[in-house]
Amino acid sequence: MRSSVFLLCVVGLSLTQIQFSSADLVDQTCKQTPNYDLCVKTLRADPRSSKADVTGLALVMVDTIKAKATATLDRINGLLGTTPDPKTKAALSHFVELYDNAVLKADIPSAIEALKKGNPKFAEQGINDAANEADSCDRAFGGASPITSFNRNVSDLSRVASAIIRLLS
Repeated sequence: MRSSVFLLCVVGLSLTQIQFSSADLVDQTCKQTPNYDLCVKTLRADPRSSKADVTGLALVMVDTIKAKATATLDRINGLLGTTPDPKTKAALSHFVELYDNAVLKADIPSAIEALKKGNPKFAEQGINDAANEADSCDRAFGGASPITSFNRNVSDLSRVASAIIRLLS
C-alpha cells in the first residue's frame, strides 16, 4: 500500500514537471523573440507546443504563418473580384503572385523542409523571405492597403519564427 502511494506521488510529480517544462520552454523561447506576447499567444494556442522541442516550436510557428498567408491570399482574391479601380486591381494581382507563388509555394515549404532536415540557416532564409514579401505588398501599394493588417500579421509572425529558428543555429 505504501509503495502504491509513493508511486502515485512520483508519477504525479513527473507529469507536473513535464507540463511545467514545456510551458517553460515556450516562455524561454519567446523571451528571445522580437514579440514575446505574439509568440506566447501563438504557441500556446497550438496543442503541439506542449510536447515540442525548439524545432517543433519553430514548425508550429511556420504552420501558423502558412495559415495566415493563406487567409491573406483569400482576402486578396476576394478584393480582386470586387475592386473596380484598375490601379488597385493591378496591385492586388501583384500581391497574389507574391503570396501564392513566393510565400506559399516557395518560402514556407522550403522553411518546413529545412527544419525537418536540420538546416536552420536555410529555414531562416525562407521565413525571412516570407516577411519581406509581406512587407513589400504595403510598399508596392504606396501606403496602407486593404490588406495592411494581413501583411503585418504575416510579417510579425515571420520575424518571431525567424528568431526561434535562429536559436537552432
